[in-house]
Amino acid sequence: MIAAAAARNDSGTTVPHWPAPYADRPVDATVTVPGSKSLTNRYLVLAALADGPSRLRAPLHSRDSVLMIEALRQLGATITEVPGDGAFGPDLEVVPMRHREPEGQGNAAGTAVRIDCGLAGTVMRFVPPLAALRSGASTFDGDPHARKRPMGTIIEALKALGVNVSAEDGSTPASLPFVVEGTGAVRGGHLVIDASASSQFVSALLLVGARFTEGLHLEHVGKPVPSLDHINMTVAVLRGAGVQVDDSVPNHWVVAPGPIRAFDQQIEQDLSNAGPFLAAALASAGTVRIPGWPEQTQQVGDLWRSILARMGAEVTLLDGVLTVRGGSEIKGADFADTSELAPTVAALCALATGPSRLSGIAHLRGHETDRLAALVTEINRLGGDAEETSDGLVIRPAKLHAGVVHSYADHRMATAGAILGLAVEGVQVEDIATTAKTMPDFPRLWTGMLEQRGTASLGSEAGAGGSAGAAED
Repeated sequence: MIAAAAARNDSGTTVPHWPAPYADRPVDATVTVPGSKSLTNRYLVLAALADGPSRLRAPLHSRDSVLMIEALRQLGATITEVPGDGAFGPDLEVVPMRHREPEGQGNAAGTAVRIDCGLAGTVMRFVPPLAALRSGASTFDGDPHARKRPMGTIIEALKALGVNVSAEDGSTPASLPFVVEGTGAVRGGHLVIDASASSQFVSALLLVGARFTEGLHLEHVGKPVPSLDHINMTVAVLRGAGVQVDDSVPNHWVVAPGPIRAFDQQIEQDLSNAGPFLAAALASAGTVRIPGWPEQTQQVGDLWRSILARMGAEVTLLDGVLTVRGGSEIKGADFADTSELAPTVAALCALATGPSRLSGIAHLRGHETDRLAALVTEINRLGGDAEETSDGLVIRPAKLHAGVVHSYADHRMATAGAILGLAVEGVQVEDIATTAKTMPDFPRLWTGMLEQRGTASLGSEAGAGGSAGAAED
């Protein structure tokens, strides 16, 4: 195996290079995927607002979910790890903000708190509306790149609802850091926003709408909202907790004020994070099986079934096991609105025998990094032929060669590099540890997949103390 090299990032920190394993034979593996980040963090927020204690079974344990847990604790929720039967860590019990005992976790009303958002979009966007419901100042900040992510919509929305939001120097902010001055209640009512930069702005407000005094009538104006599947997920989660949500009119969501039922919820595995493992079947002309795939789901990752079939794979779902078999070639295709799946799709397109076009993903420029620019740079760095369009990418066939794929502190860029390394010998991925954002045990799961001979189920051996986890939106 190639020895790991190292480089320095812009801050001068030494970042190791991970030699991406090369598949010298077809992969034949069964992989168990950890819980969904999108569902875990939505249910955590809802549990913090619920009418009584709730339990999350087999939740994600990763940096993003830990940041969410710590943020909710700062706002007064009590969140405790309890034994469960999940393969990747304990269950979580949540006592909501309004039901916390004085000696519990969190901070009393009126106490100033600081919340670290890291690089988690769900934390920086979902939690400020909750902070408006407590009395006191809540300061939000995060990683350096988090200060570049779009936040103006949620800040302006809170101000329109009568919440005081300011920069630490008292000026009007458009991004992190900022301070939310909560008064203990938010009136709610009709609110107009432009959520064209991220569906998370819609989800953030819907999740808390039932706790507004008058509920919430949220209206979007502007370019289409990206990643509508994530909003549909939010609506489904709310309805499951007894919240009345009317989304019958396009770009309008009405949340009635009222109770939020406590729940005991099994978290689905992360279908988006299953993508790199499924892609391994195409990159190696092999077979990958994912057990426990839901028949019905709101997760955007369920699109893998149609995406991979269009790229030439044989895809079957039988008795809850999704099986993907790669063929003799990877076919290029045109894809619209692949959302968070785009980096994995782009990696496969770079290995395809025909051209591909990805459209409807301009919003990826505002994710953990500018993913469109990053994908073009890294594919071309390996000898590929990729270019940006106004709302996506065009990727043409080209012979790739060894080289270093930079991750940009973006977990999906790192896993895209791992996919390329399966088919191109000598690829190294800079800072594979950035996968800890949603999948802390990715390197072990990845190499373990390649070591299988089609019999073991990778992931189940992690045990209750395992640390792997799963995806963002």
